[in-house]
Amino acid sequence: MILKKRIYFASDFHFGIPDRSSSLRREEKFIRWLDLVQTDAEEIFLMGDLFDFWFEYKTVVPKGYVRLLGKLAEISDAGIPLHFFRGNHDMWAFDYLEKEVGIKLYRQPVIREFAGKKFFLAHGDALGRGDNGYKLIKYIFERKINRFLFRWIHPDIGVRLGLFWSGRSRYANIIKEEKEARESIQPDFQKSRLAGFCRDYLHSGEHIDYFIFGHWHVANIEPLENGSFYIHLGDWLTRYTYGIFDGEKFELKRFEE
Repeated sequence: MILKKRIYFASDFHFGIPDRSSSLRREEKFIRWLDLVQTDAEEIFLMGDLFDFWFEYKTVVPKGYVRLLGKLAEISDAGIPLHFFRGNHDMWAFDYLEKEVGIKLYRQPVIREFAGKKFFLAHGDALGRGDNGYKLIKYIFERKINRFLFRWIHPDIGVRLGLFWSGRSRYANIIKEEKEARESIQPDFQKSRLAGFCRDYLHSGEHIDYFIFGHWHVANIEPLENGSFYIHLGDWLTRYTYGIFDGEKFELKRFEE
């Protein structure tokens, strides 16, 4: 069954880094992609890390992103459902995007069905076995008391601190990715933490056709058992990749202008 309209997926934009001017260029490119896909989009899923750092004070949100938020509000007002899965860099997104832009916000994985195919949707962090150090850090950051204490930091200082912390994390990953590229190290997707999670989930008895994740900045469709697929969407830092489902097949594409 081919859908009259298509389902789109994209992830890991990290708007805000490495500096305002280059972030703005990527933001404008993403808006041009939104202009393109809204012509035939049934729904649009943003799978996390829209911002490199985001924190909503009671009456203040981070400066910038006016073009992006305005475009998303336009799409929402046109009746196209927008879905946003909080990533590890924007875990402190609360209700501003829902109330002001019209995006539906998710904090846990979601299962959806399109054209008879089941999709498991999540950002991808803290799922599966292992990575206990990160899981502990995430638990600490998500505690209400820590969010309350952070709100007492002046926004000018708090946002700078947040961008510094998140930038260090992203920078460390970039160094790792560059090292792997130099040494021609190919990721073993079948042995990855999320592949193990997918297999454990399938063995629990529920069939999923497509597991869709962000988080790991690679673009790949990996076959699992019984016709299931495990998919990473890539990113909008260097790859500009996205997923598209037309009712029969799922594809990864690169946005070329």
